[in-house]
Parts: sequence; C-alpha cells; structure tokens
Amino acid sequence: MKLKHFGLILSITMVMFLAACGNNPAENMYTHMEKAVVLEEVFEQQQEPLIIAEKKEHELYEQIIKLGMSEYEEIVDLSQQAIAIVQERKQLMDKEKMSIEAGYEEFLKIEAEIEELKDEELKNFALQLKETMTNRFESYQVLYDEYDMALSLDEELYTMLQQEDLTIDELQEKIDEINEAYERVMEAKDVFNEYTEAYNEEKKEFYTLAELDITFVD
Repeated sequence: MKLKHFGLILSITMVMFLAACGNNPAENMYTHMEKAVVLEEVFEQQQEPLIIAEKKEHELYEQIIKLGMSEYEEIVDLSQQAIAIVQERKQLMDKEKMSIEAGYEEFLKIEAEIEELKDEELKNFALQLKETMTNRFESYQVLYDEYDMALSLDEELYTMLQQEDLTIDELQEKIDEINEAYERVMEAKDVFNEYTEAYNEEKKEFYTLAELDITFVD
C-alpha cells in the first residue's frame, strides 16, 4: 500500500539562511513546514517494509488455501506465521501514524505566523494551505482506522484457519468481509494521496507567492 510523502528537496542555502531568520512570518512558516517534512521521514521509511510484509503474508495465504485438511498441522504453522506478519504490519502502521501526527503537530505552528502576514492574498492562500493539510491529516486518520480494521479481520481469518471444524461458508464469509475492508482501505488511500499532491502543489505556490528564493527538486 504505497502512500505519497509530502517531502520536497529544497536548496540547502535556503534552509541555512532561514534557520538564522525570525522576522518574516512567511519564512517562519517555511521553517515549520519543512521541519514537518523531516518528522514525516519515519512515515516514508515504513512504506517499503509494509509492502514487503503484505507480499509475504499474501504468499503464505496462497500456500494455505492450496492445502487440504489432511495437512492440518502445516496449515496451523503457516497461519501462525501469517498472524506474526499481520502483527508486524500493525507495528509499522503505528510508527507511520506517530510520524504523521508529529509532522502535523509541527505544521500547526504556522497558525500564529499566518496571523502575522500583512499581505491579504498571501494570508488567504496560507489559510487554504492549512485547510488542505488538515484535510490530509484527517484523511490519514480514516485510512489508519480502515487499515487497522482490515488487519484485525486478517488475524481473525488466520485464527479461523486453525480450526479443524471450519466450514467453507464460514471461510467465504470472512474472506468477503476482508475484501470489502480492503476496498475501503484503497478508497481512503486514494483520498490521502490526492490531498498530499494538492498540499505539495499549494506549498510550492505559497513559497513562490511569498517570494522565497527556493529551488525545488521533485
């Protein structure tokens, strides 16, 4: 489940220059917004391990469904391995969530700076930027909740697979429930990614409108 990061590579000279500033509200906003990017690096670092864990779990699931009940002990062993991976995915998501929350908390420090902006056009644009970022944060909370629910259903499935008296109907009902959960996850992921893209674009526009001399490398 690949999510989009809001980091942008900026010129080092601008970062160093602004670190020494404190009088310009737009520059102070820049400092908080780019510190938020750094705080979200942990979020970015969870993406590849999550994808790898999802792939490993899917491979175990494929192995399990090819086995018959005469191979019950192997089914139990593979199911327990799959549960361990589900729990690993949960830990990665929790790290991701903490990173998103830390970045948003830093971002919110721009509120005081927005009030200090004298240019009305710039101020209105800054308020729009804040709204987009808030929507992004809230959409992530929805995504996290949906993903967490899907993980719980995954764990329920692998626990069920260890029951010798499990019926085909019970199994199919749980699989249908899981498929529906992951459809909601994908929908929430798309919304989050859309807000991330919108925020990235608006942030660049804000820096340009504020006449901050920054070089962007996407």
